Order: sequence, then structure tokens, then C-alpha cells
Amino acid sequence: MFDHLQRLPVLFFFLLLSLSFSESLHENKESDTPISRFQQYLRINTAHPNPNYTAAINYLTNFANSIPNLHSKVIHLTPTSPLLLLTWPGSNPSLPSILFNSHLDSVPAEPDKWTHPPFSAHKTSDGRIFARGAQDDKCIGMQYLESIKAIQTSDSKFVPLRNVHILYVPEEEVGGFDGMGKFVELKEFEELNLGFMMDEGQASPNDEFRVFYADRTPWHTVIKAVGTPGHGSKLYDNTAMENLMKSMEVITKFRESMFDMVKAGLAANSEVISVNPVFLNAGTPSPTGFMMNMQPSEAEAGFDIRMPPTADPELMRKIIEEQWAPAWRNMTYKITEKGFLRDIMGRPLMTLASDSNPWWSVFNEAVTRAGGKLSKPEILASTTDARFMRRLGIPTFGFSPMKNTPILLHDHNENLKDTVYLEGIKVYECIIKSLSSFEGSYEH
Repeated sequence: MFDHLQRLPVLFFFLLLSLSFSESLHENKESDTPISRFQQYLRINTAHPNPNYTAAINYLTNFANSIPNLHSKVIHLTPTSPLLLLTWPGSNPSLPSILFNSHLDSVPAEPDKWTHPPFSAHKTSDGRIFARGAQDDKCIGMQYLESIKAIQTSDSKFVPLRNVHILYVPEEEVGGFDGMGKFVELKEFEELNLGFMMDEGQASPNDEFRVFYADRTPWHTVIKAVGTPGHGSKLYDNTAMENLMKSMEVITKFRESMFDMVKAGLAANSEVISVNPVFLNAGTPSPTGFMMNMQPSEAEAGFDIRMPPTADPELMRKIIEEQWAPAWRNMTYKITEKGFLRDIMGRPLMTLASDSNPWWSVFNEAVTRAGGKLSKPEILASTTDARFMRRLGIPTFGFSPMKNTPILLHDHNENLKDTVYLEGIKVYECIIKSLSSFEGSYEH
């Protein structure tokens, strides 16, 4: 028989074991929260030029597998460009489905320009989570899943009426042509029978959520001038540099006319045609730089042009041909259109953001029920994968529930507050339940 002194080491051992087990449970609980799961996703480096799509898809699939009734499928668009498709089956799959889209890839980051490493997902004492992709757009990718998980937890009997699809696509940040552009051409896409899509938006600096009904389309334009070369001391008519400088003056005046409308409050930045010079290539190279006493025979400049869906593409081509690069001034041009301005029916590439579109009404009411408010619908100044859907006539809105938040996409120190992220989950709970329960139809 043990005496009291003999029992003490045994009791002490079990006490330590119990405390250790309790601490382990606490740590596991703390490491399995919406915030910690978001941080884990952010730590996967999917930045170009070498995005780790495999790790991101594996992480998302594992999380999706923990949520009942979510089915996953990986589709390889190219040998290096996979996408992940998740489906929550509805009770009436014959109805057009709804799709929630986000992209896997991110733009590069310069670590030495960041306060915290861009793939550390470091959370500061005030709740800001620093990471590339925090706003653009890994936040919505995780919020979709967290909201479905929350819906099922709070209402285990809820079943969507329509099929709900969640899509994670590659290559959006480099144009989307090897991502969503290829997916819409596949049989798997046709089988989705899509009726409506939600895609990414942008943060709002005020207390209203922003929503986008159209994107601008990039036109990458290169203008080239040729002329007689000669000594730097002589004056010639129609030299390459002279002709290019004349074009630059005309283009600058066009840019100023657009910008003046923005400054006067007559149009938003995204509602005008923006033109920005991005490179200039001319001169005769020398070991010390360029030959200063030689006038070059060729000169060219590149311009990033952004076209809103309201712009007339034929008129813009005529302006470039006749005013910016006239052939009579020994000039040529090349336009690379990085998207579309019209859908397959020839209509401007935009989604109606009014009560004449029932999807808009359902979406707007859902945001209101979640305690939020939408600002005036906007055209996005840049470009997203939404354009591929709008081109097919599928109603699509860009929306990322981030209010009272600085716009930091593609910026150094991109971050998102934990409270903003958690509020976004609540907003998507209302949106997903409302859209997936919508019984009506819509003919665009």
C-alpha cells in the first residue's frame, strides 16, 4: 500500500498531463478560427511569376471537405494552370445556378518595401493582417467558404434552391486568358448552367460597400514613326522624333480633355477613356548611352488606354488612325485589345444595376439585411474576370465587402483588418442565402 508521500509523484504527473492536454486543446481551438484559416491561405505564395497553385488548391480543398455537401473538382486549363470548382447542390438544379468567383494568383511583392513580410500574414495589435492578396482577392475566396460553413452551422436544414458554385481561377493578374478565358470555352462551364455571378470588387474608404457593374477594357497601343536620319545639328521636316512629338502633343490634349471632365466632377475616372504613356523607344545606342549628334530614323511610344463599355470602339480606332498616327506623317500603329467592349449580342459589356434586373434587387436587399449599404454602382477602372461572363450575357457584379478600408490592392503593405474580414463573412451569409433561394428568372 502506498502512503501519502508515495502518491504525490503520481498525482503531480497526472496534474501536469491534464494541464498539458488542456493547453493543447486551447491552442488547437485558437489555430482553427476564421482569422487563422485566412492567415494560412495568405501564407501560400501565389504571386507571379511562379504562383504555387497546387498548395493553394490543396488547402482550399481540405477546408471545403470539412464542410458538408460541398463537392470539389480540379480542372487543368493548361499544364501549369489548374482551377478549383466547388459545388453546393440545390434542391432544384434545373434552375440556372449562381457562381462566386475569386482568383488564386497575386501580383508580386517587394519584401524590402513592406513593414512585415508579404507572405507572413502578420497580424498587428490593432487587427491589421499584412499580406499580398489580403484585399486582392484571397479575402473573398475564404469568405465564401466561411459563410457557407456558418449557414450550415446556424441552420442545418437549409438547402439552397439553386446550385451554388465557388470557383478559384488562375492567371487573373496576367490577363485571365489562360484562366477564366479558357474555362468559359469548356464543356464543364456549359454544364454549370449559370444565371448569375459575383466576382471581386474593391475596398471602400467610407461606410458604404462598393459594387461594380462593368469593367474598363485595356487597349495596349504602340505608335511608330519613321523619318530621314541625319546629323544632330541639321533641321529636317518629318523626322521620326518630330512626327512622334507631334503625336504626343495631340494625345496629351485628348488625355487632358478626359481628365478635365473628371476634375470637374462630370464623370468618374472609370467612366472616361484614360490614356497614359508607358514607354518611349528611340535613339542610336553608344557605349556611353546614346549618340547625341544623330537623329534616329525610327521612334516609337507605347500607351495604356482604358476603354469604358460606353465608349465607341470604331470612333476610337478612327481617332488613333487619323489623328494620333496618320500615315501621311510616316506613322503606323498597333492596337492589342486585351478584352471586349461588347457582348456576343453586340451590346455594351455591362450588367444592369437597377430594379429592372431582379438579381440586383435580391443582392441589394441581402446587403441591407446584413446591416450594410451599397454606394452608387460603378464601372471598375481596371479589369477583372467578370468581363468573360458579361460577354456571354451572364449578369455579373463585382463586390468585395470591405468598408472603411483604404484601397491597397497591388500596393506595398497590403492589409485588411480582422473585423472587416469577419463582417464580410456575415454579409456573404445573407447574400448566398438570398441569391440561392431566388425563385425568379431574368432575361437580359
